[in-house]
Amino acid sequence: MSLEDRYRLGVEVIREAGELALGYFNARDKLTVQTKGPQDLASEADLNTEILIRERITKAFPEDAFMGEETPPTEYSEGQGIWVVDPIDGTQPFICGMSCWCVSIAFVRNGKLEFGMVNAPARDELFAGGKSFPSTLNGKPIRGMKTATVKDGLTGTGYSLKSGPAMFLPAFQRFLEAGGMFYRDGSGALSLCYVAAGRLVAFFEPVIKPWDCLGGMAVVDGVGLQNSNFLEDVGLHKGGRLVSGNAEVCAEIEELIAGSY
Repeated sequence: MSLEDRYRLGVEVIREAGELALGYFNARDKLTVQTKGPQDLASEADLNTEILIRERITKAFPEDAFMGEETPPTEYSEGQGIWVVDPIDGTQPFICGMSCWCVSIAFVRNGKLEFGMVNAPARDELFAGGKSFPSTLNGKPIRGMKTATVKDGLTGTGYSLKSGPAMFLPAFQRFLEAGGMFYRDGSGALSLCYVAAGRLVAFFEPVIKPWDCLGGMAVVDGVGLQNSNFLEDVGLHKGGRLVSGNAEVCAEIEELIAGSY
């Protein structure tokens, strides 16, 4: 089966998953919420949405590997295709009744991010794209900002306890002193799509997990913008630092965060 077949399936499945997750969101007062750690929540919405995605993908492409946030990963060998999934990126906003959450799906093969899709059903927005798939929002082409500096707009920033304030704050202070203005809504994948759609200048985060970003990174790829080399070394399995945007702004941010991340 071709890459195009997988892409079409990904779009189909993420629509189904978005409908399921939105149903849970609209009845969230009935959810049983569990704490996985500090600032890390999950509910049956996360698990059941991932199970739906996993079953659909495994049935169609049993030769592919699978990695999700809520279920154990399958065995993975070099050169094998692997689907990377976050059933609900932004669980905290989801549980609190805010619309800034999404379903994220990405496909990686031979160390290359091939494509991804991000569905924010509470906002009725489905992003999709990749290096060989021009990025779209609800089927219409999108493009990023043509900016040269962080002063030209809002920059998405991510933070979690995985990095800690000692790593994040010095670089963040330099970013603010350079005239940058930040945007944060609880979903890395969705913020990356906003970079691709020209709503944000760029995005950066010191430590981000692969399921939280690969779907959005693929959409960034699909408009010709750039991502830092996230998949280098252990990024696929453990995560790492990420800077995304056009070449000029990424170079500026890289200079601002140098020595901190």
